[in-house]
Parts: sequence; C-alpha cells; structure tokens
Amino acid sequence: MTNTGKRVMLVDDHPIWIEALVEDLGEAGFEIVATASNGEECLRRARAVRPDVVVMDLQIPPPDGVVCTEILTREFPDMHVLVVSASGERDDVLAAVKVGAKGYVLKSASKTDLLDAVIRTSRGEAVFTPVLAGLVLGEYRRMAAGGDTANTPTLTERETEVLRLVAKGLEYREIADRLFVSHRTIQNHVQNVLRKLELHNRVELTRYALEQGLGD
Repeated sequence: MTNTGKRVMLVDDHPIWIEALVEDLGEAGFEIVATASNGEECLRRARAVRPDVVVMDLQIPPPDGVVCTEILTREFPDMHVLVVSASGERDDVLAAVKVGAKGYVLKSASKTDLLDAVIRTSRGEAVFTPVLAGLVLGEYRRMAAGGDTANTPTLTERETEVLRLVAKGLEYREIADRLFVSHRTIQNHVQNVLRKLELHNRVELTRYALEQGLGD
C-alpha cells in the first residue's frame, strides 16, 4: 500500500480512541511504532523511535500537547505533528500551529477525513479541518501585515462556521437548516459575532469574513 513504511506514533490519554486509530491506520498501511498517554511518555518514546508522523492530542497530562509539539519539532525538524483534538478554539489552534504543528483536525472529523489528514501530513503537507483553515489563514495575514493579534476577538468554532456561511451568501434560515438549529440561534450567533468584532451589519460582517479568507 502507498502508506507502507510511514511510521506513526499516537498520543492520547483515551485508550479507546488510541485503539480505534491503531486499527484504522494499520488498515491504511501505516506502521504504528509507539503510543503514549501523557507528555512524558510522548517525549521519551518519540525520541526513541523517531516516527515520521505524531498524531497528537492537546489535552494530555503534562507536558501538554503544545509543549510536546514544540519540543519535538525543534529537536526533529523532519518529524511532522498532526494535532487531532476535540477543541476548535482559536487559542488552541494557533498555539499548536505557532509551535510547529503541520496540521490540526477535529476529533469530530469522519474516519475518511482523519485518514486523509494523516496521509497528507506524512507527505509534509499542511492540513486543517475546513472550519479552521480560514482562521489560520487570517492569522497569517494579520501577522504578515504586522497586525497586533493580542487583542483579536476570539470566536467560537460555531461562530466561525456561521461566519463562513454568511460569507458564502447564505441567508440565516439556510444556515439554520444546514446546521440543524433554529433561525433564532443563528441570529444570536450573528449578533455575538457582530459585537465581538465591533461591526454593525451583515455587509460589514461579510466583508470581514472575505478578508479573512472565510468565503473561499
């Protein structure tokens, strides 16, 4: 198989999740060379086996996934870290990317998407769950422009998702139908986003979203 020879290490403190990944990645042709349930195990075993890819959870017993990612990518530049986390919060995503993670996908992703993410990471590609891609792109754009990110408002994963759909031109009721929530819920999300970004209407909101690459 095309993935034969690619050596993967899994880091997560949930045994059932690890077992599922071992089975799925093994079937896809990857060689699972180590697993770890905490930061100390992660660093020790990664240094010993030198995997091609580390599939890293962030919320592990210390040192956490961000610290482990920073240490491993510094010590082993050819070792690619893919974060697979339940959190889609902006601070978590950007913290992981800034210390060297190649990609970041959510645990809610489908089996197919998770496997694709590991395959692409093993090739050295950057890969992100679609709802997070615009967030990362926007951050890089602000950094390139010399913008101050310290005071950048933090949007939740759902608020970012709503913002992306607004940028695509969907009406609130269409967004509500797509996300299986009420029209009122979408209105509340939009109002929260407007307040956080200090914008006044849908036109300004759409312009902001497009500037951040969320309409792509």
